Amino acid sequence: MEGVRAPQVIGRYAIYGKIASGGMASVHFGRLLGGAGFSRTVAIKRLHPHLAENREFRATLIDEARMAARIHHPNVVPTLDVVTADGELLLVMEYVRGESLARLVKIQMDHQQLVPLPVTSAIVVGALHGLHAAHEATNDHGAPLGIVHRDVSPQNILVGVDGMARVIDFGVARATGRLQTTREGTIKGKIAYMAPEQLGGRDVTRAADVYAMGVVLWEALTCRRLFSGDNEAALVNKVLAGPSGPPSWHVPNLSPELDALVMRALAHDPTARFATAREMAEVLLRVVPPAFPTDVGAWCERAASESLAKRETLLAEIESSSGMGSAQSYQTVAAVRPRPGDMDLRATLKDPAGPQPGLLAEAGGGIPDGPPGTTSQPSSLSMEAPLAAAASPRQLWRAVLAGSLLAGVLFAVGLVVALWGGWKVIPSAGPAPATRASAEAPPLPAPAVTSASAAPPAVEAPAPSTAAPPSAAVSAPPSPAAAPPPTPQRTAAPAAAPKPRSTTNCDPNFYYDDNGDKHFKPECFAH
Repeated sequence: MEGVRAPQVIGRYAIYGKIASGGMASVHFGRLLGGAGFSRTVAIKRLHPHLAENREFRATLIDEARMAARIHHPNVVPTLDVVTADGELLLVMEYVRGESLARLVKIQMDHQQLVPLPVTSAIVVGALHGLHAAHEATNDHGAPLGIVHRDVSPQNILVGVDGMARVIDFGVARATGRLQTTREGTIKGKIAYMAPEQLGGRDVTRAADVYAMGVVLWEALTCRRLFSGDNEAALVNKVLAGPSGPPSWHVPNLSPELDALVMRALAHDPTARFATAREMAEVLLRVVPPAFPTDVGAWCERAASESLAKRETLLAEIESSSGMGSAQSYQTVAAVRPRPGDMDLRATLKDPAGPQPGLLAEAGGGIPDGPPGTTSQPSSLSMEAPLAAAASPRQLWRAVLAGSLLAGVLFAVGLVVALWGGWKVIPSAGPAPATRASAEAPPLPAPAVTSASAAPPAVEAPAPSTAAPPSAAVSAPPSPAAAPPPTPQRTAAPAAAPKPRSTTNCDPNFYYDDNGDKHFKPECFAH
């Protein structure tokens, strides 16, 4: 298992280090990069580089994806997506936090311990139910697909820390409608787990998978290999000769019923075996009651604690390092590297046209918004902040939200000022301006105009602070004994002024010039 390195991004997926590797493909940690900061850890199966262009192997991987997509069962690892991009063919699967049964059995062998009998029963029963779901799978029209796994082995059974056993790798499975068929005379699978009819090149049925599960159960009970040889020829001869004896020969405390179950699954004649994987599971349930999933998961964590801890540490680093990525099908974050000595970072959020992965594109590798030598303008929103490193999408969205709130507040303040401009500005003390009073007071007889009364109201001395409020001065009728106040004179606006209205008319207190721009009259705010 490799350490965390810079990921390779293909489509919507970032590909990290290897989890496992086989003869045809390798399985990697992967991250699905979605919009709005969504991400998900997945397992990505990819062909080895020297096989990526081979049509036969590509067809095999496509067949595996098609078949796995038709199997819906909790004991089968689901296929989530198939990606064909950049000359690669990727099979995206659900990531299972756990360990393979082969690894768990080897750990027990190294410690000279056995797998607890109820745990063995639970794992094998789960795998049998997953295989039965594959055998019963149908196409879109309900016709049986006739799937036979043909590569059942401890390496292809995952035991999760959730206590579930899951079947994986349908790469060499036989099914109706496969793109790639097995050539005559070739054998696909692991020889030590192949049924005799499969080794003989004859047509295989689901009984071959039942036989392979018999081998798996025998080895899980004894923590040793059933068939082994110095070379393939010797191994084939041992398989064709049959098992040397039941598992109780190596583990004396096993019941005769369990021995009979195992030997029936390992029968040389396919018709003498269990008719279905489900039938074998039901018999095993009665012979050895399985452990609860919580007990299976706890045992798996204890047995594989070292490998699981390393994998979890690596996964945590991957998840933290991939937090800045998001699929470009939703958004692209383009960060422009500042010049030496310049600590500003400019980030632009755009709506791209293509579904490329969203990564931080630095200067020189990004997409310019305009021709060389011009200042590019962001298509959506541009933000500038004194940062020394690239900002994450979450920080950018916070800045966008803060900017939007500030713009909304400024707009509201401007709207209030514009509406308030049409109202009278009332001073804190003193009488109302004469022009406003003359407009609201009832008509009075015009007295003789003197030189004193002809002065404009703007230069009159303010009334004492003990005067009545402006509202009373305006609304109260004039006293019969007192002389009526002089009527202020209106002066005509200069002919050369561009303003269409008199500068002393404050109702309204603004005007529009020839260009249609609005201007407030400063003399109306003198008080």
